[in-house]
Amino acid sequence: MNGKGTTARTRLERGRGALGPALELVHTGRAPTRAVLTAELGVTRATAGAVAAELEALGLIRVDSRPGAAAGSQGRPSHRLSVDEAGPVVLAAQVHADGFRAALVGLGGRIVATAPGRGTASADPAQVLGAVVETGAGLLRAAGRRCVGAGLAVPSAVAEPEGTALNPLHIAWPVGSRVREIFAERVRAAGIEGPAFTGNDVNLAALAEHRHGAGRGAQHLLCVATGHRGVGGALVLDGRLHTGSSGLALEVGHLTVNPEGRSCYCGSRGCLDVEADPLAFLTAAGRTPGPESSLLQQSRDLLRTEYADPAVRGAAAELIDRLGLGLAGLVNILNPDRIILGGLHRELLEADPDRLRAVVADRSLWGRSGGVPILPCTLDHNSLVGAAELAWQPVLDDPLGALGR
Repeated sequence: MNGKGTTARTRLERGRGALGPALELVHTGRAPTRAVLTAELGVTRATAGAVAAELEALGLIRVDSRPGAAAGSQGRPSHRLSVDEAGPVVLAAQVHADGFRAALVGLGGRIVATAPGRGTASADPAQVLGAVVETGAGLLRAAGRRCVGAGLAVPSAVAEPEGTALNPLHIAWPVGSRVREIFAERVRAAGIEGPAFTGNDVNLAALAEHRHGAGRGAQHLLCVATGHRGVGGALVLDGRLHTGSSGLALEVGHLTVNPEGRSCYCGSRGCLDVEADPLAFLTAAGRTPGPESSLLQQSRDLLRTEYADPAVRGAAAELIDRLGLGLAGLVNILNPDRIILGGLHRELLEADPDRLRAVVADRSLWGRSGGVPILPCTLDHNSLVGAAELAWQPVLDDPLGALGR
């Protein structure tokens, strides 16, 4: 082999170890050009080019070698990098109190196709997860795309390493349901390729927001959200979910924010879970929930269309105060550099941002000393996108190994 061929092979071998980090940089939007990729990886321009070419050959990214120059710029513009919109996908799914949703998600957190499953979730997790995977398999058949894995978000703490649902309070599943095992079995039975993963819905929402949404750039990101029922929390530290010793960290829904308040499913009283979720809001506003849509949607509609009603405004203020107390306690303990709020909490923040921020600042040491940014989540279906992140992680870690080349 001549010297030029040897040099090219050596460059490629050196770059193989950078394939995963390079893909993650493109996946999260942190390397939009080859010049940025070169700087972020700390490699030569030639090595970065070889890495980008290999990822393109795998069908994961696109390299635009002839981008237009920006107005007023000088010199040759760098090659632009983006995820391949025609590339592989993963199956992502979320189960909640009002049913489920399945989706196909590509790199970059891009939802390719989605379909809801309506109705109250059955008390039999095998039945629900069978329907979830059947719906996802239908999306795959219609799309004709390669699937490289599957991820599931559930409204329960997921104990590790067993993958069991510890407290699925709002979907009536038995405590300790083997959700990861059941989901993986259904995925395999459907002939869907790749590994299958399961995680808590708010944990996964936080992961998605950290990589693709309102949490980008945060080092210590606290996420608190209420979806269809209950309240959940998650913490991302230096890009990694903090799940504790066995996956059960940040069960913030069971912080007491009103000692004389409503009875909670956990056996206590006045927990954030029952004082600041959609049912609590509708009840405080004097509204009786109807069957026409989910509690979350009814709460959103009420806030958006009847906020001028004193009863609705008063209910919103009550929930904001309860939520603020909970957030203040978390700020004192965790000292995050950013808080993001999802579900109904995002709507409450947007309805009266000054009130919520004032409660947190007044009740927390760190809040009074400088303030913690409190922002709304920005991704639609962020738990779905987070479930997809679980399934994409083996590819991000080792693109060649995960894709079988």
